Amino acid sequence: MQAIEAINRALFLAFNATPETPHGLVAAAILIANDASLLAPTALVCLWLTGGDERRELALRACAVGFLALGINQLIGLAWYHPRPFAIGLGHTFLPHAPDSSFPSDHATLLSALSFTFFQGGKRQLGLFMLVVDLAVAWARVFIGVHFPFDMLGAALVAGLACLLVKPLWMMSGPFVTKTSIALYRKLLALPIGRGWLRR
Repeated sequence: MQAIEAINRALFLAFNATPETPHGLVAAAILIANDASLLAPTALVCLWLTGGDERRELALRACAVGFLALGINQLIGLAWYHPRPFAIGLGHTFLPHAPDSSFPSDHATLLSALSFTFFQGGKRQLGLFMLVVDLAVAWARVFIGVHFPFDMLGAALVAGLACLLVKPLWMMSGPFVTKTSIALYRKLLALPIGRGWLRR
């Protein structure tokens, strides 16, 4: 375990920005670290509003995988606390953050969960786009000093596990959940749907 932690810290120091790093690069990393993950809910909303039943089913499935993955993260954090780099005085931090457990990264977990689900559902372009965003966020959060590299690896593993766990459950209950959700959507938003503002 000590050897793994030593590798983790060495990789962190190799990627972490320093006071000599160009300000523009640090500012870009902070923007990516803070805001790029908002593309996850945006992608789900767009998938729902622009798609038919199949795309809406995939959006709901991605939500299920994402929530399960984040729940697993919470359990890991409760069972095992891993300090963030700044909590042990390692490297440089450019973004204020609570000193909670760093492993795994919630941001990367959610983005990985969506990416894996989109690939699993046959939406390769959307999956690839989300994967690129995921990698960018993973890099940025290490670069600005709030995560270790292995936090990102852990995020991918948790997301993959969540995908595997949801798949058989979704095969049994997915059609019912999708049908019920679409019916509720059409009932609650009947007015804008009827006026053609939203897709039925």
